[in-house]
Amino acid sequence: MVMKMNAEIQEKLQLLPDKPGVYLMKNADKRIIYVGKAINLKNRVRSYFQSSKNHSPKVRAMVERIATFEYIITTSEIEALILECNLIKRHRPRYNISLKDDKTYPYIKVTMADAYPRVHITRRVMKDGGRYFGPYTSAGAVHETLRLLKKLFPIRSCKRMDSPRPCLEHHIKRCLAPCTGNVPMETYRQMIDDICLFLEGRSDQVVRSLEAKMTEAAEDFRFEEAARLRDQLVAVKKVQEKQNIVTGSGDQDVIGMARLPKSVCVQVFFIRSGKMVGRDHYLLRGSDEEEDSAILTAFLKQYYARAAFIPREILLPFVSEETELLTQFLSAKKEAKVTLHVPQRGTKKDIVTMACDNARLVLEEEEKKRLPEQSEDDDVVEELRHHLGLAKPPYRMECFDISHTQGTETVASMVVFEGGRAKKSDYRKFRLRTVEGKPDDFRSMEEVVLRRYRELKEPLPDLIVIDGGKGQLSSALKVIRGVGLTDVPVVGLAKQFEYVFREGESDPVILPRHSQSLYLMQQIRDEAHRFAITYHRKLRAKRNMQSVLDHIVGIGPKRRQALWKAFGSIDAMRSASVEELAEADGMNHAAAQAVYDFFRAHEI
Repeated sequence: MVMKMNAEIQEKLQLLPDKPGVYLMKNADKRIIYVGKAINLKNRVRSYFQSSKNHSPKVRAMVERIATFEYIITTSEIEALILECNLIKRHRPRYNISLKDDKTYPYIKVTMADAYPRVHITRRVMKDGGRYFGPYTSAGAVHETLRLLKKLFPIRSCKRMDSPRPCLEHHIKRCLAPCTGNVPMETYRQMIDDICLFLEGRSDQVVRSLEAKMTEAAEDFRFEEAARLRDQLVAVKKVQEKQNIVTGSGDQDVIGMARLPKSVCVQVFFIRSGKMVGRDHYLLRGSDEEEDSAILTAFLKQYYARAAFIPREILLPFVSEETELLTQFLSAKKEAKVTLHVPQRGTKKDIVTMACDNARLVLEEEEKKRLPEQSEDDDVVEELRHHLGLAKPPYRMECFDISHTQGTETVASMVVFEGGRAKKSDYRKFRLRTVEGKPDDFRSMEEVVLRRYRELKEPLPDLIVIDGGKGQLSSALKVIRGVGLTDVPVVGLAKQFEYVFREGESDPVILPRHSQSLYLMQQIRDEAHRFAITYHRKLRAKRNMQSVLDHIVGIGPKRRQALWKAFGSIDAMRSASVEELAEADGMNHAAAQAVYDFFRAHEI
């Protein structure tokens, strides 16, 4: 069977080039639902819209939702791979295999661009000349590592470099006090080199370096320095004893993978100079119907696209798709040859097996935690269905709330719970237009539900919850039924006594005290209130800050906007000179002088 195509897709398919590039599939809402790369865009994209009998159910479901597509031409397949990784990370398309957790992980950064580098924690990796070590999945682990470094090496922790005298850290032997200018840059840099070797797992080289420097200091009768180096050496050796030799020598990442019917875990062991220095695991989503090799390939692309360090050898449990292309990509990123290897025997094979076993254990633990929680959530939803007399369990619930201050900055929130849990990605906030300056919760509720349901966009809820009593419920029902949404139950949750009002019934439903269904209704109501009031406070704070400038003669809306754009805060404007204020767009010397004088005469 040939997939159905609209006129726009048919026209675009005729224009596809025979070149490498990236394609972006979009649904009717213009949201990107899939990103892919191709060595030949014309052949690859057309294949989606040809006979569907060879497509997997996942691909068929995706193609049915494609309303249009875009493509970007690249000069090579490597460029396409890099662009694909960046776009997947940015847009998080629904039908791509992707890391389940995309939070920013902490790194340890060494500010090599500074004359006397600092070592600190960061969550942003930038091309600023610094060296980054990580990522670490546990913030506790990275803080513990940093505390250990400060015990082993007397590095500076302060940002100032013009101190007239050393601080307490220097007196307790935790800092060389480079801020006083008494430490030669070469001496400090040698210590920084040792820190980098230590973070790379090359503690053997650190030991040799410290031994050589300790001996040299002793021969030159610098006994205090030799004693300090001796203490560092003892501490490093203690840490070294805790590391187990695994593969003999060299830097490797060992990849292990395990899967259950609906989940996949990838375990990464970090081996530096033949020693295990850490491990990490990642859960992947969107991988239910994919082959193992496709899942592994997707992981390698996404993981190493953002990795701060790539070893020379990566050990895999089985052959990945696009091995040659991945090798080129990783080698180009590292600027040195990188090898992808599937060991068949010996120590390397054993460590890959151990990584796979660890991945399987993680999955089993996740499954044990997930099943009771899911079962409990299902029970709560079923309990709520029973108490409210609904035809089916309210798997998806949408709740609305209004927030304002005497009719000003009126906003509304919509929060979503699925399966008894908040789904924050579907939350929406509204700045209401029809009631500004006139407090009217009924008209506000009419406006917000109309804006949500007038186009009946999927997914539609199984239950709509209105924060309020009979009045708000009646206002919402008038709009919801008016747009044709007749089969979704709507209830109002009154603040007093937390009674639940149903459509067409004067008497409320009283949910049992201390029941999980009552707790769920309270939770969704409180979350809607929190989300609405947070947005309202943000708008109110912005308005209050802008109103300060309203009192300055000669400062109108355009100049006010220009000042905010140039300085970003009232404190920055107050600290600026007349010349700096005059440099903002649309400002002149007279207006700048007026602003300057205003801040001098008023306490803000």
